Amino acid sequence: MSRVQLALRVSDLDASVAFYRSLFGVEPAKRRPGYANFAVTEPPLKLVLIEGAPDSPTVLDHLGVEVESTDDVTAATGRLSELGLFTRVENDTTCCYALQDKVWVHGPGAEPWEVYTVKADAPEATDIHPAGLTR
Repeated sequence: MSRVQLALRVSDLDASVAFYRSLFGVEPAKRRPGYANFAVTEPPLKLVLIEGAPDSPTVLDHLGVEVESTDDVTAATGRLSELGLFTRVENDTTCCYALQDKVWVHGPGAEPWEVYTVKADAPEATDIHPAGLTR
């Protein structure tokens, strides 16, 4: 099953977790320092909350599509490349407290999108920012 990911940078992580817990009626699937995510079944959504600067409005950090396997990431990479989109592949990368394989692209408004699969949990975040891409 694939699901859309929405990653938000929030100023108050605890308040945001409480709000989204109420909104979607689920507990966070993962909670770490400066980070939380929700695996929402209905609608199918991976909501990622990344702690940002205090007293700042919530902003979009990046978007994504979580897929089931590395083969799915590889297929997406091929499809996007064939369409002439610049892609950046990151295999065996630790991001958001998970070991992942992923590919990044930018939308027409410079919004970063990732197609990724989670291979394993990771004790450290290593990075919670989208990869820099050249447009």
